[in-house]
Amino acid sequence: MKVGFIGLGNVGGKLAGSLLRNGVDLYVHDLNADFVTTKVADGAKDGLSSAHMMQTCDAVITCLPSPAACAAVVAELLPHVGPGRVWMEMSTTDADQIKEHANAVIARGGEAVDCPVSGGCHRADTGNISIYAGCTRDTFEKVLPILTHMGRRILHVGDVGASSTLKVMTNYLATINLLSLCEALTVMRAAGMDLGVTYEAIAASSGNSFVHETESQLILSGSRDVNFTLDLVQKDVGLFQKLADDHGVPLEMSPLMIEMLSDGQRRYGDRAQSDRMIERLEEATGLSITAPGFPTELVDDEPEERGYEVPVRR
Repeated sequence: MKVGFIGLGNVGGKLAGSLLRNGVDLYVHDLNADFVTTKVADGAKDGLSSAHMMQTCDAVITCLPSPAACAAVVAELLPHVGPGRVWMEMSTTDADQIKEHANAVIARGGEAVDCPVSGGCHRADTGNISIYAGCTRDTFEKVLPILTHMGRRILHVGDVGASSTLKVMTNYLATINLLSLCEALTVMRAAGMDLGVTYEAIAASSGNSFVHETESQLILSGSRDVNFTLDLVQKDVGLFQKLADDHGVPLEMSPLMIEMLSDGQRRYGDRAQSDRMIERLEEATGLSITAPGFPTELVDDEPEERGYEVPVRR
């Protein structure tokens, strides 16, 4: 099977690398020609354009930074969709938009999969990230071999759109974790606690989380480089807020988070690393929320294994 990959940024480049590492016949395309050159040097083929890739490949994967970018690429792909062609969207984007694009692909005889990832860039780099897949069961069976080269745990969540709905929820929860950890670490420093001890106390407690085990380390090392920027966090929390608004759910924490993130963007830039949110509290208190012995970048130390479908409790 020939696979095309469009969007070779922080996440997409790593997912494409997993496909290459596992021997997939891969075609790549990105607006940044240097990204394409790097992947071609690693063994991929230059896909030349989005249109050419849909003409050439059995499945075309898109992993793009915004709904607008997704819409622009799909517009280029659609005229060349036909029976036997599959479009796989791995971005975190608006569920309604994904369903609209998927319906257009299906109307032309193709198949569509909504398959965003979760787990961090370090796990995308090793093929150990988690993937949600929204599509028909028949389509899921067809693309599962591709997905299991990119991710460890693959969850079939139902129809197209369900994946994007779930993904903005998980990113919303991750952001709550990040902002609450910033406050917790700052209060512990102010109270005179050793932050190395604090880190381990949280990790061993009911307050532990994936975000603590990863992003707290980058906060404490001072690197604050999680490969995820505030504009993307703001997009995801905004999508979750829109979902709540559309269904009449009166949220209280989400609007406050959006306000806090907006303040972070005003201070540090729209595309500042999301872990720099700790610096708002450092500036307010004059404290340094750092500690020795923590890594400046995340490395996935799990061995790479072929992925598998996660069973759902019924």
